[in-house]
Amino acid sequence: MADRLDFLPVSKQDMEDRGWWYYDYLVVTGDAYVDHPSFGAAVISRVLEAAGYRVAVLSQPDWHSPKAFEEMGRPRYAVMIGAGNLDSMVAHYTASRKRRGDDVYSPGRRAGRRPDHAVIVYANRAKEAFPDVPVVIGGMEASLRRFAHYDYWEDRVRRSVLEDSGADLLVYGMGETATLAIAAGLSRGRKPSDMRDIRGTGYLTDDPSSCAFPHVTCPSFEEVFRDKKAYAEANRIQYDEHDPVRGKAIVQKTGDRWLVINPPQMPLTTEEFDRVSELPYARLPHPDYDSMGGVPAIEEVRFSIIHNRGCFGACNFCSLAFHQGRMITCRSEESVLREAELLTKLPDFKGYIHDVGGPTANFRHTSCEKQKKYGLCKGKNCLTPEPCRSLNADHSDYLRLLRRLREIPGVKKVFVRSGIRFDYLMLDRTEFFSELVRHHISGQLKVAPEHCIDKVLDYMGKPHNEVYERFQQRYARLNTKYDKEQYLVPYLISSHPGSTLADAVRLAEYLNRTGRQPEQVQDFYPTPGTLSTCMYYTGIDPRTMKPVYVARSPKEKAMQRALLQWKRPEKRELVLEALRLTGRTDLIGWGKECLIRPEKRTGTRPDQGKAVREGPAQRPERKKGRKPAQGRTGKRRR
Repeated sequence: MADRLDFLPVSKQDMEDRGWWYYDYLVVTGDAYVDHPSFGAAVISRVLEAAGYRVAVLSQPDWHSPKAFEEMGRPRYAVMIGAGNLDSMVAHYTASRKRRGDDVYSPGRRAGRRPDHAVIVYANRAKEAFPDVPVVIGGMEASLRRFAHYDYWEDRVRRSVLEDSGADLLVYGMGETATLAIAAGLSRGRKPSDMRDIRGTGYLTDDPSSCAFPHVTCPSFEEVFRDKKAYAEANRIQYDEHDPVRGKAIVQKTGDRWLVINPPQMPLTTEEFDRVSELPYARLPHPDYDSMGGVPAIEEVRFSIIHNRGCFGACNFCSLAFHQGRMITCRSEESVLREAELLTKLPDFKGYIHDVGGPTANFRHTSCEKQKKYGLCKGKNCLTPEPCRSLNADHSDYLRLLRRLREIPGVKKVFVRSGIRFDYLMLDRTEFFSELVRHHISGQLKVAPEHCIDKVLDYMGKPHNEVYERFQQRYARLNTKYDKEQYLVPYLISSHPGSTLADAVRLAEYLNRTGRQPEQVQDFYPTPGTLSTCMYYTGIDPRTMKPVYVARSPKEKAMQRALLQWKRPEKRELVLEALRLTGRTDLIGWGKECLIRPEKRTGTRPDQGKAVREGPAQRPERKKGRKPAQGRTGKRRR
C-alpha cells in the first residue's frame, strides 16, 4: 500500500503534514488522482514540482459550488485545469449518445463523478473561488476544442472552449514545455495577458495584431456556425498548420474578439522526454480510493512502458494527430530499461511487461529526416494512400530495445499490446516481424484494418485492404513457422463517413468469406476536432472540399453495425432489412456465401428485393408493435 507522502497533497491536512503554509499551483482533473506517467494530470503536476513549485491536486471535485476549490486555500500563481485523459463527453456517452454505466477513470468504476464539458464547469467554479487567480486550461478536452468545433452530443457548433470557460490561457498538445513557460512567467510577476509568445498556447484578444508569430486567419465562429463549407475550410487550415516546424499561428474571429492559437510546441527532446518519464511517480492510484474499489484504469498501464509520442499514421478519425501531433519523439533505450528495472521491483510484478508502446507501438523515430528541418508535408500523409518514397520504415531501434528488455533479470515476457501500424511493419526489412511473433504477442495481436472497401479506407486515412491481406498471410506463415497459436484481433468501424449501406454489406461478405466474426466493432464516434468529424458534420471532405456520403439516421447506423455481427440472433431483423434495401437477398440462403438463413416459417428463400442506389437507407413500413432494433455500443473508445 502506498503512503500518502508518496503523492502530492490532496487536502489541507496533507499540506500541513508537509509543513506547507502556502502552495503555488492547484491542478484540477476530472479523473481520479493516479500518480502515473500515463495520466496527464500526474505528469503536469510532477513537472511543476520538479521545477521547484508546490503543487496540490484536486481530483473530481464537487462542481455544484466553488467550495471544493476553496478547501486548500488560494494558490499563489494559478489553477491548472483538465477534464482527464478523455474528453468528458466521450467518457460519459456512447456513440449512440447513451449514458455510459461506468467510468474506468473513477474509483470503483463509478460514473457521474465529473460534469459534462468538465473543463468549462471547473474553470467557472475556479473563477468563482479565486477571481484574481489566473486559470489555465489544458489536456485532451481543451486541446481538441481549442477552435470553434462541432459537438456531436449537442449536434451544434460550439465556440472555443477558451471562450466558454472564461480561462486566461489554453495549453494544447503535450503541455510540459508550455506549462513551464507559463509558470516561469507567473513567478516573475507577468500577467497572462502579457504572455502572448508561448508556443502551444491560445488566448483571446481584442487586437489580433498582438500575435507574436506569423499567422493565418481561418473562418470565424459565426461563419462556421452557419456555413458548413466554411467549417470544412477552417478544419483544413487548422490541420495544415498543426506542425511545430513550419506551422503558423491561427486567428479566428469570435464575436467582438479574436481567438489566437499559437504554433505547436516543439516535441520534447529525448533527454527532456527521459526526465519527464522518470519523475518520482508513485505509479498507483491515491490510497484514498482503496476503500472505494480502486481505479480500474491503472490495470491497463501499471506494468506497461511508454516509449514514444506522436503518430504520423494520422488516421482521420483519431484525435492524436490534432493533440500529440504527427512528429515522433522517443525516450532513450537506457531510460526505458531503467523503468523496466523499476517495474521488476514492484511488489505485484509477476515478470510480465504488458506493453512497450505509445500511440503506435512500432514508431521509434521520425518518418523521414527531412521533417526535422522542414516539418511534415502539408496536405500529405506519410503512409496513405501510398507510403511516401522518403519514409524510413527501419525497425532496428525498436527491435534492439525489445531484445534488451527481454534480457533484464526478473522479466519473463515483454508484450506489445498497443497498436501496431501493420502497413508500416510490412515495409520493414529487419527481423522485427519474426521476433514480434516469437516473443512479444500474448495470444492475440490487435490491429486496425477498420474496413475492406478502399474508397472508405481513403476517407479514414487507412491503407488499402490488399496491404492488410498481405499482412494477415505473413502473420499466419510466421505463426506456423514458429509453432504458435496466436490470433489477430481486427478492429472495425461501422458508419464512418464515406461508408454506404452497400459498403457495409460488402464488408460483411468479406468477413464471412475470410471466416471472421468480429467481437469488437465501433460505431463511428465523431469526437471534437478530427477530420472525420468534420466530414460527418458537413458532408464535405476538408482535404478536397468534395461531398462525402454520411450515414446519419440511427436506423442506418444500426444496420451497418449489425451487418458486421450478422450471426448474432438479435441482429437478424436488421441484417435482413439491410440486405433487402441493398438488393442483396442473394445473401439470404443456405450457401456458404450467405449471411442469413431463410425465415423458418416458410423454409424458402424470401422474394428478391429491388436494388437501390448507394445512399441513405430507405425506411420500410414497420410492422405494428415492433420497435426498431438498436445497435450495441462497441468496447473501444476513441
